Amino acid sequence: MTLDRKLLEILVCPVTKQPVFPLDQAQLDKVNQCIAQGKLHAQNGDKLNTPLQQALITRNGNTLYRVDDGVPVMLEEESVGCEQIGGW
Repeated sequence: MTLDRKLLEILVCPVTKQPVFPLDQAQLDKVNQCIAQGKLHAQNGDKLNTPLQQALITRNGNTLYRVDDGVPVMLEEESVGCEQIGGW
């Protein structure tokens, strides 16, 4: 499911207020590889176990938000710090 363009225009990180953008396929593949290796945790400490179909990333590339069934999960405690992923 593709995110609505108008929704993407108004979404921002709830912490930094930076715009967010969809991950490209290469970035999504890298995130899912890290999930498969058990390396990714949300800010609340929960380990990510399920591969992502879509995700949003802040403009500065520091924070990732998953998208579940076309719905962005824009909760700080559910976000993922991209420092866990390493270089893009």
